Amino acid sequence: MQNTIQHTDIYAIALHHRFQWEEAQQCYVILFPEGMVKLNGGAGEVLKLVDGQRSVGEVVASLQATFPDVPDIEKDILAMFDLALGKAWLRKLN
Repeated sequence: MQNTIQHTDIYAIALHHRFQWEEAQQCYVILFPEGMVKLNGGAGEVLKLVDGQRSVGEVVASLQATFPDVPDIEKDILAMFDLALGKAWLRKLN
C-alpha cells in the first residue's frame, strides 16, 4: 500500500493495538486482538518513537542522529511508516 507520508504527519499506535518490548521474544512486538507481530530491530526503533506527539520529520531526525552511519535511513523509516499504515498498526492524528 502506498500512502503519502508527510514529514508533518503525526501518528500513534492504532486503537486496539499495543506496542511493547516482549522479554520472552527479546524484541519489540505489536499486540492486537488477532495475535502478535514480532518486529525486527529497525522496525522497533521506528515505532518506539511513534507516540502521538512527534511528527514523522522528528522521528526521522532522531533516528538519523542515533544512527549517523546508516545510509539512506530516511528511506527505510518512511518505508516502515508505509508498511505500518498498510497493516493498520498506526493511526494518523493530524
